[in-house]
Amino acid sequence: MTRSPLSCCRQNRPCLWLRFCRRLGLHLVLALSLGLCLVSMQALSADGPQIIEVADSEGLRAVLASALSGAEIRLQPGRYLGRFEVNQPLTLRGQPGAVIDAQGVGSALVVSASSVTLTRLAIRNWGRDLYEKDAAIRLLPGANEVTIVANELSGSGFGIYASEVSDLKLKDNQIEGDAETFLLDRGDGIHLLRVNYPLVSGNRIKTVRDGIYLESGIGSRVYGNHLCELQYGLHYMYTKQDEAMDNLASRVSGGYALMNSEGIRLVFNRVREAKEFGVLLNLTHDAEIQANQIEATQMPNSVAGDLFSEGKGLFVYGAKRNQISGNYIAGNQIGIAMALGGEDNLVYQNQFLANATQVRYVGEQRVEWSFQGRGNYWSDYQGWDLDGNGIGDGQYLPNDSLDRLFWLYPEAKFLMESPVVKLLKWLDNQLQGEHSVGVVDSHPVMAPPRRAGSAAWEAL
Repeated sequence: MTRSPLSCCRQNRPCLWLRFCRRLGLHLVLALSLGLCLVSMQALSADGPQIIEVADSEGLRAVLASALSGAEIRLQPGRYLGRFEVNQPLTLRGQPGAVIDAQGVGSALVVSASSVTLTRLAIRNWGRDLYEKDAAIRLLPGANEVTIVANELSGSGFGIYASEVSDLKLKDNQIEGDAETFLLDRGDGIHLLRVNYPLVSGNRIKTVRDGIYLESGIGSRVYGNHLCELQYGLHYMYTKQDEAMDNLASRVSGGYALMNSEGIRLVFNRVREAKEFGVLLNLTHDAEIQANQIEATQMPNSVAGDLFSEGKGLFVYGAKRNQISGNYIAGNQIGIAMALGGEDNLVYQNQFLANATQVRYVGEQRVEWSFQGRGNYWSDYQGWDLDGNGIGDGQYLPNDSLDRLFWLYPEAKFLMESPVVKLLKWLDNQLQGEHSVGVVDSHPVMAPPRRAGSAAWEAL
């Protein structure tokens, strides 16, 4: 008699047919599960890039070595110890609680590939060897179009160091150095050597050497950064055609140092509580210094009459063909200082308010500080405007004969505010006329020009 395939089940006997079906079903489930895992690990599928989650140091090294181009690697909470290399285009993203700890040796992340994105990473405790360029993130030559955004970097050495790359984007990072290390032994927050067309915006940098250091590059854009407790906030060396806007430097030795550079546009920036200078133009030419706020530059233990020991709001040193206009310069030991052949500059429409010494000029030429019939506003100008055109009827001489006398004999400076000295200064101003030597503003404005500003100032 022929039995049905199910008859053996009714007799509680082993059924080859059911066993075959069960095994086939199990294999299908395993195959489908494995397929889903493989799909989640494939890069650049129709639904987007590969996403890989890692949870330990060795897993991160393995994935960095094997992940396909365009992958996104996500760090789960935990500590990732040692040094890591990124040598192909990918995104490395940190989750809250994930920390890369370089254990005090070398650079934490070394990038040699282009089109890499590093975001939301917390990096700690990298090396401090400045000669070896130890950094939290180091970009090697050729790592172009890299984006570094919203990371938290805290340690010695450099924060971000890049050389011979282009089109770098550094945005919204927080970089903090070691406040216990001697200032000049710290690395810079951001150090860019021969980097062309970088964008550096929205970063907050403190207790490093220079906040942002740019050397031998072209076309940088530095916007909206907050830089404090440093040597120099923003430092240019041998650069061309740069722009800096809406930055704030505070509690620094110097705010913005422009050295041996050309074509820099420094506008709508602020510096306060600097020691040596607010803005320095050192052998720099064809720059535009406009609508900046420079306040409270004070050198501790300064020596009256010593140009290099007093805080200078703006310091022009051997710089030529620069336009300095619309700046607000207030409460500094010296408002603006000029030396070593810095006569060939346009200086007009600035406000000089309550600086202990408004102008310090070291030279023997007559230097005119007005342009097209408009000069600067001087809080200590004592002239009149009888025709009501808003321009003083008499010229302003910030460095007259009495000023130079008091520089030679600073111990007599207490006489500066006496009525007799004020009368002598007024007479000296009237008598010198067109033959005076030093800085002359032939068209001083009677009221402060409207301060041009940027909405980003208030946000800083």
